[in-house]
Amino acid sequence: MKNKYIDLIEQTFDFPQAEFKVKKDTLFFRDLDLMELVNKYGTPLRFTYIPQIGEQIETCRSWFDRAMQKSNYQGKYHYCYCTKSSHFRFVLEECLAHGVNIETSSAFDIDIIMSLHRQGKIPTDRLIICNGYKTDNYILKIKQLIDLGFQNVIPVIDNFHEFELLDQLLDDHIEIGIRIASEEDPKFEFYTSRLGIGYKDILPFYKNKIKDNPKFSLSLLHFFVNTGIRDNAYYWNELRKFLNVYRELIKAGNPIYYLDIGGGFPVKNSLAFDFDYEYMIEEIINQIQSTAEEENASHPDILTEFGSFTVSEAGGMIYTVLDQKKQNDRERWNMINGSFMTTLPDTWAINKRFIMLPVNRWDDKYERVFLGGLTCDSDDYYNSEQHINAIYLPEFNANKPLHVGFFNCGAYQESISGYGGIKHCLIPSPKHVLINQDANGELTYQVYREEQKSEDMLKLLGYE
Repeated sequence: MKNKYIDLIEQTFDFPQAEFKVKKDTLFFRDLDLMELVNKYGTPLRFTYIPQIGEQIETCRSWFDRAMQKSNYQGKYHYCYCTKSSHFRFVLEECLAHGVNIETSSAFDIDIIMSLHRQGKIPTDRLIICNGYKTDNYILKIKQLIDLGFQNVIPVIDNFHEFELLDQLLDDHIEIGIRIASEEDPKFEFYTSRLGIGYKDILPFYKNKIKDNPKFSLSLLHFFVNTGIRDNAYYWNELRKFLNVYRELIKAGNPIYYLDIGGGFPVKNSLAFDFDYEYMIEEIINQIQSTAEEENASHPDILTEFGSFTVSEAGGMIYTVLDQKKQNDRERWNMINGSFMTTLPDTWAINKRFIMLPVNRWDDKYERVFLGGLTCDSDDYYNSEQHINAIYLPEFNANKPLHVGFFNCGAYQESISGYGGIKHCLIPSPKHVLINQDANGELTYQVYREEQKSEDMLKLLGYE
């Protein structure tokens, strides 16, 4: 009878997979021996496998290159990194090493760019797309960036007031973009995105404010739907409406050089994940190409702002099961030595699922369990995997510690939880290890942050 945990996984999925395999009862992630990592650094442990960031960038570029060659598309593709997904310096430096452009969301993002520029990490010819709601300070920072000599800064207008501020504060000619306020998925609580300008308002805005204004050139249209890029009727309908605005602006005599299709590429969240990236790219390019050719326009350059896609698959969290609580005849609670709410907040806030697998004991029998965090909040738990609506792990054994890994969680989790700050029930931030490769391809390890100490939190709270 096949009742080992590895039997369950092999019977349920196509396993092993490119990033996951098991050797001698132990899980390997992208050839990393995770038990070796646990034995060396302990748990709870956050890790970032930096080479995967560059792998994501280059893979995506190859998809767009092949699709453009296939359809004889004459425009270029520009990969932009969405900084809000992860602001860490080691992330930005890895992205910039692969020649990406940058998309910003706030004034402080500009400070990061200026810091990197002072260190010689980002040249002034790099494309900088300034998205998000523009406060006065944000616009002042954009001006500072331009004054530093950055030649390809494109503020994307989110509302009419922003345009007036730009007109007042900027003296020289500048290219701008407009974000279209897409209609949200029917399941949303509201009908239209709060971000951007409505479809019907864009052409009048262009004619009344931009067309005859010598200071501005409208060169970019931005489009994004909150549910991301999906092969469904809703996405294709919103893309069609976006291209209709593009068509109207061309007819009004305004060439659009950049179409920014935003972010939202799906990230693998299950061993059963199946998304045809290349098909989606080909279809998007075909629709853009057809629209441009129908209007006798040059094929526009295509921009993407992939954040989660860039960094998610580089990140992981490892916990140790401390104990098991049997609350009734059916419910077994495996208590981890950390908190989901404070280290993987999306599991609590938006019920997001990451790939969850045991690090060790794959040859042991399995059982159904719930995973509970250390805070005193009843919502601090993890209850189901998308493929089976339950969690199965090797049976609890007090004499054989079980370590559990969560993978592809490298985006947003640190920012949302407040990296190094005050956490619910004062659960400390875990140790964070960076894993990279040297010039010879050998793995290197660096402790980026030690586990947070009580003194750190007491100081933040004013006790010291």
